[in-house]
Amino acid sequence: MEKKTLMRCGAGLAQYASCLESIAFAPSPSSSGSFIGLTRFFEIAVGAVNDQTWKSLVVESDIPVLVEFWAPWCGPCRMIHPVIDELAKEYAGKLKFFKLNTDESPSTATELGIRSIPTVMIFKNGEKKDAVIGAVPKSTLTTCIEKFL
Repeated sequence: MEKKTLMRCGAGLAQYASCLESIAFAPSPSSSGSFIGLTRFFEIAVGAVNDQTWKSLVVESDIPVLVEFWAPWCGPCRMIHPVIDELAKEYAGKLKFFKLNTDESPSTATELGIRSIPTVMIFKNGEKKDAVIGAVPKSTLTTCIEKFL
């Protein structure tokens, strides 16, 4: 049964990689296509961070933060996006997840010494704790995450 999303709620929560509540109507299986029932569902969002929001979202975070450094033209970055999205769902509430586009926010990437993308870094108490370079398996990222929770 296909769902149509009518409205997204809580745009402010997205930047904090929290649950976004969406309201959807499930179409009736009847041929009339009328809508029946109201269904709520949750989607875990990996928020965007940039040079301007870096300090407030990553450095000042009260829980550990995973940041994926990427660019739209990077093939391996597109390969790791679904893995990061899965991890965000699994570690919701324990770890914040953000993506930083290195083309749009070069200052932060340069300050952190990013030379290859994708690079995934974990920050705790505002300090870089670990980094993984390249499109690695989910198990590699999970092992890295578990060290800092």
